[in-house]
Amino acid sequence: MKYIQSATNPQVKQWKKLLTKKERDKTKTFIIEGFHLVEEALKSNIEIETIILSEGIDLPPSLDYGDVPVVEVSKDIAQSLADTETTQGVFAVCHQPSAISQEGNTYLLIDSAQDPGNLGTMIRTADAAGIDAVIVGKGSVDIYNPKVLRSAQGSHFHLPVVSSDLHEWMDNLSTRSIPVYGTALEDATVYNELTTTGAQQFALLVGNEGSGVNPDLLAKTTQNLYIPILGKSESLNVAVATGILLYYLKTLK
Repeated sequence: MKYIQSATNPQVKQWKKLLTKKERDKTKTFIIEGFHLVEEALKSNIEIETIILSEGIDLPPSLDYGDVPVVEVSKDIAQSLADTETTQGVFAVCHQPSAISQEGNTYLLIDSAQDPGNLGTMIRTADAAGIDAVIVGKGSVDIYNPKVLRSAQGSHFHLPVVSSDLHEWMDNLSTRSIPVYGTALEDATVYNELTTTGAQQFALLVGNEGSGVNPDLLAKTTQNLYIPILGKSESLNVAVATGILLYYLKTLK
């Protein structure tokens, strides 16, 4: 096993750069942290470039990493790569998957979600609800942001998650006669008054934590929905609302 002790090592410098969106976009790679995410990545079809271990940390015998190179680094280097205060000392550099097929039946479309915890939770919720793909539009936090990856708990490796143009996706869904349900407070129907999607095909469009969905996108939806507030709270968290709506739409026939 290769061992790296120097923080000035070119490979270490490159790994550190992956903590920035610019470098992730440039190299089409990203870095994950923690035993759970590394295990989920290994069980998926994603290409893993390197596994990085802090000195004194061992991979569980049950973890099948095949021929993926493993590099041991000093504790200081491991801490410099970490996005958590108390790192588990295990990381992996992964290749971003290529563009996805547009042949699924159910989609979550996300417009301008800027909170990484919310975005990761929505991806995880879509995974739990059996959604076919998550499409994240412009203005959103990077889907490979470390906090997004951690909040999603490995769901990036269970279903396609891509950054793409929502207008193009909505046009494509329209040509396939797949209804797109937006979320809005005006000119919208209470979500549970929707009694059928016409088929087990749909897309749900959710928006920014503060300003909601871009009006230009709402103009393209099949129908807009809202969740009534029954108590005194001013609003629902967007990730919570997404969960309610996804599960409701999935149960309709």
